Amino acid sequence: MSLSDPIGDMIARIKNAQERSHKKVELPSSNFKTKIADILKNEGFIKDFKVNKENNKSLLSLELKYHSGNPVISTFERVSKPGRRIFSSADGLPKINNGLGIAIVSTPKGVMTDIDARKQRVGGEIICKVF
Repeated sequence: MSLSDPIGDMIARIKNAQERSHKKVELPSSNFKTKIADILKNEGFIKDFKVNKENNKSLLSLELKYHSGNPVISTFERVSKPGRRIFSSADGLPKINNGLGIAIVSTPKGVMTDIDARKQRVGGEIICKVF
């Protein structure tokens, strides 16, 4: 089955799994989703992730992180959607929750956080915001 918004599906699966206090969530893998998972791990929003190859299909398995019973990710929102793309210059990148959260940005230099994009003076498509 083809999804029209695979990143939106990833976000929905993570939110639903956290709502039910699951320790892990599995979803179809892609290079883009793996890069997003890597950013979430480096920023401390998830414990770990793995890419499993089974029957010619690769699955991305995320280990979710909780702090005293509550999910570490309190808000996970899709910003740029397939119907309406949102782009920003390096100066116009939003500060999420006064710097407490991150925005994941797809730039010509790769997928990175808004903080890294500002440091490298590169803009791009704002994929989602997390805090």
